Amino acid sequence: MGRRIRCLCSRVADSLMLLLVLALSCNPSTAATASPSAPHIKPSYSFGRTFLGLDKCNACIGTSICKKFFKEEIRFDTWLSSHLKLPPSYLLSYSGNYTDDAKSWRLVDITRLTSKYQHDRADKRICTSLLKTKTCSLERALRRTHRFQKWLRAKRLTPDLVQGLSSPMLRCPSQRLLDRIVRRYAEVPDAGSIYMDHLTDRDKLRLLYTLSVNSHPILLQIFPDVEGWPFPRYLGSCGRLLVSASTRPLRDFYGAAPEVAADLALQLLAVLRSMGTNDLNYFFYFTHVDAGTFGVFSNGHLFIRDASTLGIIDKEEGSQLIDSQQEYKDIFSCLTVDCQSAFVSCDSIREKHSLVMVCQELLPKLLKGKFLQPVQEKIDSFLQHCAGGLTDDQGVNEAVARLAELLKPLRSCDSRFAYRYPDCKYSDKY
Repeated sequence: MGRRIRCLCSRVADSLMLLLVLALSCNPSTAATASPSAPHIKPSYSFGRTFLGLDKCNACIGTSICKKFFKEEIRFDTWLSSHLKLPPSYLLSYSGNYTDDAKSWRLVDITRLTSKYQHDRADKRICTSLLKTKTCSLERALRRTHRFQKWLRAKRLTPDLVQGLSSPMLRCPSQRLLDRIVRRYAEVPDAGSIYMDHLTDRDKLRLLYTLSVNSHPILLQIFPDVEGWPFPRYLGSCGRLLVSASTRPLRDFYGAAPEVAADLALQLLAVLRSMGTNDLNYFFYFTHVDAGTFGVFSNGHLFIRDASTLGIIDKEEGSQLIDSQQEYKDIFSCLTVDCQSAFVSCDSIREKHSLVMVCQELLPKLLKGKFLQPVQEKIDSFLQHCAGGLTDDQGVNEAVARLAELLKPLRSCDSRFAYRYPDCKYSDKY
């Protein structure tokens, strides 16, 4: 009798439990209360293809670093705020943070090849001039051009494929320089070949577009900092945004202490010497300099921050295009400049060209009123002689040499100059 009662009680209990489960499943509010709380969802940063310029590909720089943007391993400084908003899209450059391990972060510069306004105007020009419409598929329009069709058939990047492009780097091209571009183009898997067999049609359009708009990212790739070239490290591109190591523009140092100004001036002169004389026999010259052309790393080392105005003459091979051949122009020649702009003759470039511009535009602002007399008077005199030396090569070189000798004892040796400290304590070089 007791056993039957226990069995009956057990069945009643099972029935009650089943009814409870059914009741919970039928009542959503009760079920939600009984279930464990949902895991916290990490806020996501929404780019939109337009901000990055991915909606314009393959009329863009590349996509090699897009994953880092979407995985939040590249962050704009504004993302450190509670609002997590992207910065305005009309800016030309942004300060950002980059990580490889999500623990340590380093500063980077995120830049556009040109302003968004100039990009938009160039895009409209492509559509109106090639397809006679206000909007179009940029890639489809550019693919139809005579120049790109030649690129598709080409096995090797030759001077005739880049003639008429506005980039100073390509005004006096040599085959050796063009081979270096193909061999070191970082937006594709490294093939180490001078032939374009490893470039897809998409890759060729991206390379041509980049060379047409702004050669800065290409220069960073083919003359990397790890080989001693004075450029910031190229980290990759996404759409129309370029990511590189961060530098502060030289303009930030116009009010620096005298010993800092002297150090930067000497570095600036040394960079110009190295760009004129180097082991590869390339002569680099500037077509324009301003306060943003050069930048300074956190360790005090000066680099070329903006290489878009750098021209290159191959002293080993020379130019393989005569100036008359450069008159050829098409839509790729006019993406960022007026199509009527005249090319600078390769024969007109002098070795003192960049020195004179720096003496005119940058060094006076960096060194003005920094030192006691009579040192300041001598510095001003050498700068004036250098700046006015367009017709006197020897005079410019002498003025620059005298200026360097005057500045050397004016710089100091301490931890502010980490790029050469403590080496400067034990070397006569400093």
